[in-house]
Amino acid sequence: MRSGELARRSGVSTDTLRHYERLRLLPKPPRTQGGYRDYPEPAAERVRLIRNALCLGFSLADLKGILEIRDHGGAPCRKTMEVARGKLRQLDEHVRELLRARKQLQDVLREWNLRLARSGAGVPAKLLESLSLNAKGGQFRSRPARAPRRRKRP
Repeated sequence: MRSGELARRSGVSTDTLRHYERLRLLPKPPRTQGGYRDYPEPAAERVRLIRNALCLGFSLADLKGILEIRDHGGAPCRKTMEVARGKLRQLDEHVRELLRARKQLQDVLREWNLRLARSGAGVPAKLLESLSLNAKGGQFRSRPARAPRRRKRP
């Protein structure tokens, strides 16, 4: 099948197919007499495999190593599991970071609500100016708003 057909069946562009070839994720197909790529039927399954693995977080470099082992007659199953476990650890850490960021933003919004309640209509509350970076942990927090100064009466 030609590049356009494989691309349509696999849900990728022809540029992506050529990129996979350059990375040796997809074997270079034979050419027709007219110079067109003529992919064998298993190429569609290979591209789907790559796309599915990418959706799970595998990188093209990860897949290159795994598929090289497979293409040379090896069984990359243990390596695949090891890579997937590493991806899960990275994902878990990312979730923890997102939860910390969420908590931080909730705290800032709580302080900003107080600032807005204390400032009069049309008076700048200087919300962004109230942010300060906590040197420890690189977290932002909003500095508490100062109560407006009252003039002393004579």
